[in-house]
Amino acid sequence: MISVLVVEDDEKLNYIVSNKLSEEGYEVFHCGNPLQAFDIMDSHKIDVVVSDIMMPEMDGFAFAREVRSYDRKIPIMFMTAKEDIASKQKGYDLGIDDYMVKPIDLVELGMRLKALLRRADISNEKQLAVGGLLMKEDETTAYYQGEALPLTVKEFQILFKMLSYPKKTFTRMQLMDEFWGFDSESNPRTVDVTITKLRNKISCVHEIAITTVRGLGYKAVIQNED
Repeated sequence: MISVLVVEDDEKLNYIVSNKLSEEGYEVFHCGNPLQAFDIMDSHKIDVVVSDIMMPEMDGFAFAREVRSYDRKIPIMFMTAKEDIASKQKGYDLGIDDYMVKPIDLVELGMRLKALLRRADISNEKQLAVGGLLMKEDETTAYYQGEALPLTVKEFQILFKMLSYPKKTFTRMQLMDEFWGFDSESNPRTVDVTITKLRNKISCVHEIAITTVRGLGYKAVIQNED
């Protein structure tokens, strides 16, 4: 599933846009300012950013500049009331990919977003490959040397997430929050049991390992990686 980050301080508009994109099949993360956005981007893989310009603490221009300093490819769309040419020029000079002037048309937003993703060459059939392991997110199925591994949906999602950020430590609470939710009856032991089952099922995959970070949680390591 393609993930979209909506950064907009107008709570009503943020809700409307986020809800519309969720209905169109995107995984949507949303927040009210760039500082919150950085926290989300540190802990989640974001495929495209939709951002306002006039926001508290840091404006959209500074936000886009910061994002571009460490990610030159992620698509960025401005969604703003600033309709002057100078603002548009500044945005494009900073490396944004599209610019919509409020009030926006939600149907047009959806069309522009799809075009933006096509230009960025982000496929709806997202895959992750490590050695002989191929994970197809659209199928929620992992293959090793052509044979399907018997992973549950949750096991697949956890492995896909961890391999998207190799060497990044995920705490038990992070994994519980994302894959079980705080309202569930899960606890840290639930995470440990799931990881143990996942390790057993991928024991044949010699290219990767899920290691325990004592006192914190787990991380995926690609073997023989420098």
